[in-house]
Amino acid sequence: MPSVCFYFQLHQPSRLRHYTVFDSNELYFDDSKNAAICKKVANKCYLPANRLMLEIINKYDGKFKIAYSITGTLLEQLQLYAPEVISTFDALARTGCVEFLAETYYHSLSFLYSRNEFVEQVNKHTELIKYLFGQTPKIFRNTELIYNNDLAMLIEAMGRFDAILAEGADHILGYRSPNFVYRPKNCNRLKLLMKNYSLSDDIAFRFSNRGWNQWPLTADKFARWVGNVNGNGNLVNLFMDYETFGEHQWEDTGIFDFMRHLPEEILRHPDNNFKTPSEVVESYQPVGAIDVPHLISWADTERDLSAWLGNAMQSNAIHELYRLEKKIKKTANEKIITDWRKLQTSDHFYYMCTKYFADGDVHKYFNPYDSPYDSYINFMNVLNNLSVRCTKPKIESTPGTHLVHLPKTVLR
Repeated sequence: MPSVCFYFQLHQPSRLRHYTVFDSNELYFDDSKNAAICKKVANKCYLPANRLMLEIINKYDGKFKIAYSITGTLLEQLQLYAPEVISTFDALARTGCVEFLAETYYHSLSFLYSRNEFVEQVNKHTELIKYLFGQTPKIFRNTELIYNNDLAMLIEAMGRFDAILAEGADHILGYRSPNFVYRPKNCNRLKLLMKNYSLSDDIAFRFSNRGWNQWPLTADKFARWVGNVNGNGNLVNLFMDYETFGEHQWEDTGIFDFMRHLPEEILRHPDNNFKTPSEVVESYQPVGAIDVPHLISWADTERDLSAWLGNAMQSNAIHELYRLEKKIKKTANEKIITDWRKLQTSDHFYYMCTKYFADGDVHKYFNPYDSPYDSYINFMNVLNNLSVRCTKPKIESTPGTHLVHLPKTVLR
């Protein structure tokens, strides 16, 4: 019978305030809005979900295992606006049943535009996770599960990761199943864990859909679907946003009760178990290599990068952003560099997406703009001001940090 591997992504961006071409203020980010959204999601999702996961882990005496990837931008906001969430994650970490994964600190697309910046952000994120939760991540997940062969080779070359996560897209897998461990093409040691998007999306997207022919989704029904993998796989990788619990699927849909009862139903069969990604890697050998020459992601029906790079506005904005890298870093100004890195967060380009009409409301979620064009104009106004700051002769003051207790090595 299969092992269930739960992985949850947590992220909130640093949203920009309204910024006109005439604005010269160097405070780009809407701290008020960011605080309000962070507190709202903390109360609806992070706190109740963390308490539930801790309750389940204790109830099943360590047989329930889960994994998280939390962006640096969210961790900074949590320390400022909802520090009790950090405490609950620390409690989860101390159970020994929770694994924390590595990713880019700023939830960026840096792999596509600057390998040096990408490595710096991964290192920065790894150091932060070790500082806060006492774990050095061994598994990597890229922003929005963006993945290809080149990324896998770079991660393997970094020398400290055992596996990488990716979307189990049909056009990549073909006849193969996502329910096995694979190896990336051209990699000798790194392993590849692929999301079972069908079962993951049953929870993340279809759970409250009364028009779905499987509604209502109950724990025993889902456990039967997991059991059906027996004979055609070793594991079921359930990867999803943590905001599934309480935010995307509100509490009154029954999502928390579903999760509370699911482990009992899964563990009803003595051969079933839950494993963290690292435990999966230790338990199962690759059954073959997966070739992903072109970039994929877990977004939308296309599973490509069109949500962030699908139109001319997005392409122009991100190219202009990374064109500033040398100029930005030459300043050696921590405040300028941090502002530039916060602008790399993929959400800024997601807000410029013009695919609303094809993919529904997912692109509108938490979107502070009335239109993608407004987002583009606002972003470029900020970027222009940032570029001007790089030429100023004066030395700007060292920024205050969101991570108030972190050493300087983490904050660089």
